[in-house]
Amino acid sequence: MAYHRILVPLVDGEVSEQAVSIACQLAAERKASVTAVTVVEVPVELPLDSHMFDEERAAKRVLAEAAAIGDLYGITVSGLVLRGRAAGETIVQAAGVARTEIIVLSAPRKFGSTVDVVLKQAPCRVMVAATPGDR
Repeated sequence: MAYHRILVPLVDGEVSEQAVSIACQLAAERKASVTAVTVVEVPVELPLDSHMFDEERAAKRVLAEAAAIGDLYGITVSGLVLRGRAAGETIVQAAGVARTEIIVLSAPRKFGSTVDVVLKQAPCRVMVAATPGDR
């Protein structure tokens, strides 16, 4: 299957590096675009546009790292910082808006609610790579 639009949800750490590498490999093979997203989860007691400077700074750092990985593959990785109440729903919504054809994410083999929501509600295919060391 040819993918033209790949979405990679990111969190801080090596898990995200694996997902970006896989997405870039797919993109290089298929001349696809890669969009990396990270979600700043805003607590329900705060408005969505609340100042969350530390979280925004961390999100931008993760996206910069993704762009650097993309450079290694000759792929431009576009980055988006999204805000939402729950990461899973925000990722699914972003995939729909962007008409994403595949979401690539890394997760532990016993994954949590975010991955579960993405798997159940995504409007496209989802590739989940188990993180190294999981059994």
